[in-house]
Amino acid sequence: MANFNLDEEVRLFTSNADRERYDELATLYGIIISLDYLEKAYVRDSIPQSQYTPACSRLLAQFKTIMKLVGDSVPNLDAFMTEYRMDCTAAAHRIEVGVPATVEHSSEEGVEAAKWVAETTQNFITFMDALKLKLRAKDQLHPLLTDLMSGYTRFKASSEWEGRPKILHWLITLNQMRASEEITEEQSRQMLFDVEHAYSEFFRSLSSSK
Repeated sequence: MANFNLDEEVRLFTSNADRERYDELATLYGIIISLDYLEKAYVRDSIPQSQYTPACSRLLAQFKTIMKLVGDSVPNLDAFMTEYRMDCTAAAHRIEVGVPATVEHSSEEGVEAAKWVAETTQNFITFMDALKLKLRAKDQLHPLLTDLMSGYTRFKASSEWEGRPKILHWLITLNQMRASEEITEEQSRQMLFDVEHAYSEFFRSLSSSK
């Protein structure tokens, strides 16, 4: 019979790769739980639409990012939730729909504008997360920044926003690079700073226009 030392720490991993995998799975778990709480808070009117929509868009974007990282470890959301006995039907529905409830249930008149806001928010967050995850190559960043710029410029007021020329500058910079070339650490930090500033300005402008 094996002897167990009850004072010995149980390690889930034996290598850095295993540790990263468990960290990613823990992040996925946390995102699902947070999204479930957010959905229930919205249904109960415990959170206003102005706070719910960007928070939900951020979590959905983070979910998409982490699912790319976990890869084959998580074949699908249902399998993950079953394995870890997660009763998060509200989160599962929101992930399946892919947009915040404010977009899903918008009036016909406002649904397109609400959809643009949600998509642009997700594009911002996806790109910022990519930089934080240390993606540096042109072929990794250029498609994400192109999606961001396409959604961003749908808003007529964007021509007056300070963030627009900065995003355009980085898009041009990436355009001039070869697919395998990478930006420097200094460029990445400045790019993240500029995009975060543009993201904040984006929401301030939307709020002031209401």
